Amino acid sequence: MVSAMVSRRSPHAWLRIAFAMFAFGWGANQFSPMLIVYRHELRLTVGEVAGLFLVYALTLIPGLLIGGPASDRFGRRPVVWPFVALSPLATLLLVLEPRSLAMIAVGRALAGLCSGVVFGSATAWVQEVSADEGLSVRRSALALTCGFGLGPVVAAVLAEWAGDPLVVPYLPHLVIGIAAAALLAGTPEGSAERRGSPQPPGRRWPPAAVRTRRFWLAVAPGSPLVFGSVALAIVVLPEEVTSARTLSAGFAGLMTALSFAAGVAVQPFARRLPDMLAGAVAGLVCAAAGAAVGIAAVASADRVLAGVAALLLGLAYGLCLVSGLRQAEHMAGPDERGAVIACYYALAYLGFATPYLVDGLGALAGKTGAFVALTVIIAALALWTAGYAARLRRSSGRPEGDTPVRWSRRNCDFVSR
Repeated sequence: MVSAMVSRRSPHAWLRIAFAMFAFGWGANQFSPMLIVYRHELRLTVGEVAGLFLVYALTLIPGLLIGGPASDRFGRRPVVWPFVALSPLATLLLVLEPRSLAMIAVGRALAGLCSGVVFGSATAWVQEVSADEGLSVRRSALALTCGFGLGPVVAAVLAEWAGDPLVVPYLPHLVIGIAAAALLAGTPEGSAERRGSPQPPGRRWPPAAVRTRRFWLAVAPGSPLVFGSVALAIVVLPEEVTSARTLSAGFAGLMTALSFAAGVAVQPFARRLPDMLAGAVAGLVCAAAGAAVGIAAVASADRVLAGVAALLLGLAYGLCLVSGLRQAEHMAGPDERGAVIACYYALAYLGFATPYLVDGLGALAGKTGAFVALTVIIAALALWTAGYAARLRRSSGRPEGDTPVRWSRRNCDFVSR
């Protein structure tokens, strides 16, 4: 009721929050094609490049696990706004010392922390100022996806064709990040229920929804494929199908554009599916198909096949993201929404370890063998999720939609109203 009142009082409040999420998606992913630039301009080793990629995730996941619960207790705006204001500073560090590996690492670490705090909390904030829970999922997912997609494409184009490839690609995010902080300052708070009060006696960590079998058997298995699919499309495949001499930020940008365009296009379809788990199954099937096409792309170093794989992996990203957010918001109790969504994002971001998994599998079975193994693993996850969805339908007699939930904290389970 509170969130509905906020929505009526300021019907466009969600736009300001969504723009901040767009800015964070831009800042988070603008770095992906820049790894290629740093590799050549600074003559970095493979280990140094991998470290720059990893440092973001090492601060992002703790930020998620801290920011979500903090915003549940103290409110969305007091937690989100300071980190939105800090985000341009993280990019500024990359601009000020473009050839300092230490400063680049510090900038990425700060960006990861800010993103972690904001992603889960802002997603919950959008839901609370939106009149419809299902619509809020689409708004959050679309804002993030547009940022994730446009940021690296613009950075890649500027790095490839503009002057000073270590500085100019970051300038757009400085402008966008400052604008997002200014717009968010006056945005109304979401539901104020139980914020700022002492923790209730029964509150434990992780939140109640995350302690259910449904979360770990239905939501968790496919969560890493949200960003795992993206990592395959924009990090692994561009390196595998091009030689060291022809590796370019421009091609990485094209792969990013293909994958995220597919992710954006499929999200309205994912939102309309009556069964939330059907979207997860469809996403996993697309991910398996994308990895399968990747086998041929890597074996023949074919950029066209790599592009086809990127489209399929982008569909997987969009389907899995919307399905996972729908389930997380559906399962979350009203006083733990930020924490539950943060836990979901933390699992999803584990997918950014996919390049390391590919390297490990490649050391054992070769590049092509690594993609064969990935295809088998993802197909097995799709079969598992489809089987679990079928069992849920048989037990309930109907698909799971975007309906409210009634909680039983004693047994940590829920039933639909």
